[in-house]
Amino acid sequence: MVSLYYVQKFLFELNRDAEFQSRYTADRHSTLSGFDLSEEEQRALVEPDIGLLFHLGVNGQILMHFAAFHSIEWQDYLQQMRDGIEAHGPVREGVYAVTGYEGVEAHTTRLGQTSNATGER
Repeated sequence: MVSLYYVQKFLFELNRDAEFQSRYTADRHSTLSGFDLSEEEQRALVEPDIGLLFHLGVNGQILMHFAAFHSIEWQDYLQQMRDGIEAHGPVREGVYAVTGYEGVEAHTTRLGQTSNATGER
């Protein structure tokens, strides 16, 4: 079971609270107590595993601050997200979840419609 809310709540607190950051730096595992997290989520937060966190559905605005906290450069951050999708599959939930929508052409074809440059059907 994934608990995206608690992962993002943890990251939100970590991104905003200097005392929480100090505790995380001193002992990453102990800062996870009080958050209802799966083992997979805990591992991703402790390592840190940006790709897995993105796959789990963590919002990019929250995740980029976590990456910066760990001194992960922007290009490496983006690559780790791409690597996470390759390793773990599409984003599971949240705003970045893959919906299966394949674009206008595929949708139009599936509906049995055809279109051309002039908009005729």
